[in-house]
Amino acid sequence: MLNQDSLSQLKGLKSQMEAEKERAEAVVKGTQARYGFAVLDDGREVFIPPDEMLKVFPEDRVQVCIRPAKDNKTIADIEKLIDCPLGDFTGRCVRKGKALFVEPDLRQLSRWLFIPPHARNGVQEGDYVRCAILRHPIRDGKPQAKILSVIGGEDTPGIENLYSMAKYRLSADWGASSRKELEKQLAECRPLEAEYRQDLTDLEFISIDAAKTQDIDDALYAQISDDGWTLFVAIADPTSYIPPDSDLQRDVAARGTSVYFHGDILPMLPEELSQETCALSEGADRPALVCKIAINDDGRVGEYEFIEATIRSRAKLSYYAVDKYLSGQNEELMMHASPLEALYQVYRALRGNRETNHLVMEDRQEYRWIMDDNKQIDHIEPFEKLLSQKLVEECMIAANRCAARFLTENNAGGPFVTHPGFRSDRLDEMRKFLTMHAPEVAEADVTTVAGYQQIMRALSRPGQALPLRTMVNRLLTRAEITASPAPHMGMALEHYTNCTSPLRKYLDFLVHLQIKAILREQPAARLEQSVLEALAERISTARAATLEAERWLAGKHLARVVERQEGKTFKARVAHVNSSGFNVRLDDNGLDGFVDLRKDPEKFSYDKWTASLTSTTRRFQLNDEVELRFIGVDRENRYQAGFELVEGCGLKPPKEEKKAAQ
Repeated sequence: MLNQDSLSQLKGLKSQMEAEKERAEAVVKGTQARYGFAVLDDGREVFIPPDEMLKVFPEDRVQVCIRPAKDNKTIADIEKLIDCPLGDFTGRCVRKGKALFVEPDLRQLSRWLFIPPHARNGVQEGDYVRCAILRHPIRDGKPQAKILSVIGGEDTPGIENLYSMAKYRLSADWGASSRKELEKQLAECRPLEAEYRQDLTDLEFISIDAAKTQDIDDALYAQISDDGWTLFVAIADPTSYIPPDSDLQRDVAARGTSVYFHGDILPMLPEELSQETCALSEGADRPALVCKIAINDDGRVGEYEFIEATIRSRAKLSYYAVDKYLSGQNEELMMHASPLEALYQVYRALRGNRETNHLVMEDRQEYRWIMDDNKQIDHIEPFEKLLSQKLVEECMIAANRCAARFLTENNAGGPFVTHPGFRSDRLDEMRKFLTMHAPEVAEADVTTVAGYQQIMRALSRPGQALPLRTMVNRLLTRAEITASPAPHMGMALEHYTNCTSPLRKYLDFLVHLQIKAILREQPAARLEQSVLEALAERISTARAATLEAERWLAGKHLARVVERQEGKTFKARVAHVNSSGFNVRLDDNGLDGFVDLRKDPEKFSYDKWTASLTSTTRRFQLNDEVELRFIGVDRENRYQAGFELVEGCGLKPPKEEKKAAQ
């Protein structure tokens, strides 16, 4: 039995240990391993051991007890759950013995969650599901999940699209209040009767689009003028039917863009508007915002005017039919010869001017996916961009340039589409790159459109030993949506925006609102940058969803090809190089993938100045031809296709061959 002195010493030691502990609130940060970290409000990160991590989920806000450990380190013990922000999420149902679990599709959460029998909602092993937490693990480390809905199984037609929509929360449904507002607007709104709307139904507008397109958002007409042509770009006018600051507009804003999957479409607008009331359909009088542009003989975009008008499209022509007409193989469109011939001349002038005075994106080989009845890839075929598609593209760019000028000249607060060019944090690296590979432009002013254009033209000159233009992509920024005008370096334009697809893009919808406010002599809204950043985030989310679905489909297709042709290899070109390996693009179908060299028996050295990876015996450089085998997809990296090199691929030439070559 301890005496009084011993008890006092023990009590003092216990008090000292408690005094050394610290209690604080923190957010749990997960890792790919079983341990994690508690991120305190003051920025400190404290290690959470695996046993304690079983009690929480990443992003949980908790109270922790921070205690000393060996080597002057500290450890956080979980004491209390304050908040769990984890809402509903997607995943896949898996089985272990007789028990069913959900494997969450969440970064940093790799543990399976038990689904009790009463919460299964008819789920089967292998089903893709939307689910939620039924029981938090804070007490005993044993979480449970409940199934909210079953999305489908591996064989469900279009499961790749359906699952991506659910994972990225892309809704196909409209709220009850939005539906009610829509019905009211369709019944009561009469935009064609507005006094300010100009009647342009006498002009022979035509639309040129894909044969199956129903959401037709533009129509074109051109006529010869004294010093060139007058181009009319008529754009659908959905803002006439959607009240500002309404639930319907908020629903449209929440979507941000139409989302095009292979075999499925999530429209930004209700189909009653995008495919019927607002679409510039053949033979129907429609409200439109028309951009009237003077195009000079040399292709310069001159004076312009925006008009709220009524137009009537004379015909809906397919890209294919117009392309055949322009190449002299289709006489069926002779009745539309006058506008088509004028539009073709306008296209040639506009394109020539942009190629001479601005920057034009180089065409690359395109591929078309042919889908079967189960929304899987039947086959992939190459195709070239049609002349008719280029014609429409040039007319749209001209209208977009005028919209940017109009907003700028009237001090409207965006939205503008800008491209800053080179990353500000990589300018020193860019200068070194140019000094090594294009010294004649190393001192060009990259902050100006002229300087950027000079650099890009130098890097794109034919006959260069290295693909310099592609190599410099890693130093470039992405395009941005801004409230203030700024250059679009990628196109070598002082100002740019988008206004020609308001049925499909909320950015264009906002531009229409600004233009119409100015035309009616009303103050144009000053768009907050936070609003535009939110829009950019929604566009990015939609892009991520379609990319994941496409990669999933592509992976299945590649697996079927390999299964049918045992031992099948693929020819490809190196599309991007980094320190881990390189991305490839397959020659026969355009599909992308990655070759991971981190586990290769040889050690590779990465040279960013030549975009190459080199080992003792092999070397791989941007644009090199390689031969590959498909090895599967990386589900955790959005189904990215993985490839391995065929033996002997990328071997350096023998030294004696090098000497002979010298």
